[in-house]
Amino acid sequence: MAAGAATVRWSRREVVALAGVVLAGILVRAVLLPTDGFRPDLDQFVLWVHGIAVNGLGHAYDQNLTFGPVMAGIWGMLAALEPAFRTATDASDPTIRVLMKLPATLADFGLAALVAYALRERPRWAVLGAGAILLHPAVIDVSAWWGQYESIYVLWGVAAVVCAVGGRNVLAAGFVTLAIMTKPQALPFILPFAAWFWVRGGARGLITCAAMGLAVIVVLWLPFAAAGGPANYLHNLAFYQQEVFPVLSLRAWNLWWIVQDGLAGGQFVNDQAALIGPLTGRYLGYGLTVALSVVVAGCIVRDPRPRTLVLGLTVATLSAFCFLTAMHERYAYGAVILLTLLLPDRRFHWLALALGAASTLNLVAAIPPTPAIGEHVRIGGILGIVGSLAMLVLTGFLLWWLIRESHDHRAAEGSFDRGLSLPP
Repeated sequence: MAAGAATVRWSRREVVALAGVVLAGILVRAVLLPTDGFRPDLDQFVLWVHGIAVNGLGHAYDQNLTFGPVMAGIWGMLAALEPAFRTATDASDPTIRVLMKLPATLADFGLAALVAYALRERPRWAVLGAGAILLHPAVIDVSAWWGQYESIYVLWGVAAVVCAVGGRNVLAAGFVTLAIMTKPQALPFILPFAAWFWVRGGARGLITCAAMGLAVIVVLWLPFAAAGGPANYLHNLAFYQQEVFPVLSLRAWNLWWIVQDGLAGGQFVNDQAALIGPLTGRYLGYGLTVALSVVVAGCIVRDPRPRTLVLGLTVATLSAFCFLTAMHERYAYGAVILLTLLLPDRRFHWLALALGAASTLNLVAAIPPTPAIGEHVRIGGILGIVGSLAMLVLTGFLLWWLIRESHDHRAAEGSFDRGLSLPP
């Protein structure tokens, strides 16, 4: 809270409402956790856990595992707790499916708790924020039905935001590193947080935060170092990028989906093909994403408020989704979650609603939960073009808003509180 502000007491109605939201979130997930979800991915995840159970955690990266050491550690715990993973090589067993989906599901509740904590001085918004996490169709789809692990790296990212706006930058740097070491999709967090650490702590603060990040990386990779885990992990990432998913867009509604649809009618197009002179789509994507991330970092340096940090992280995440190649449909997930922290500002209501709707529709169109839905919601055609344009427009609008506010010095002279707050 802002300096001198009194702690807000929650009414009984607000506490009951929050409990109701949590109960509803539990019930929805209890129904979905045993379901097949998207079996090809679940089967692959179970096979990786089986490899850890049989060969030991240290040899996790002898497999073609593309997740960082945080996920390998979580899967190692599952393998240690459930002996069935020594024989299970797919997700045909409902109990195995529940166990595989449980880490992301628990992370959903962790995200809801962090959002409620961040908005605790506005109890009504804290309840709505928690509900926007636990009952959001995109969150339910990705974690409880599909069995993907986006919630885990985003959990660390939101924890980093809460620590950063509370003046605990070194701890925030540790959480950012945990996010990156969970999934590489957290890489867009780096420049916004680096700008924040710089402007709030100077060069010394930035160096201290970098040292914290390096220490976390070393500790996380220690169990895998003897078997060459770090090198194998980088090799696995390169193999997937070069050989498995070298496409402009892997069902993500973004700039490259529009290009891909125009060039090949929605068929996958290799992202290493030259598009403009010698420039390939992959390197054009890198250039655009880095340039926009630098703009975001500059805005945070000019206006280091909590709202600017959250908005900057949202824009950086969406920029990567919209302009990098080989994006999956679920990689806008972090932006959907981050915007819930700005719900107390009514100007963000429609933006959060529009982004959530577009992202959810992209998920459903990419992997329909039922064949009947798949017949009506198709990934390609006019829906894909409109969805891609919507994501680009939303990203552009949020970027414009970020730039405008960072230049508005009058805003910086007012209250820091927009649902999040800074200590003096």
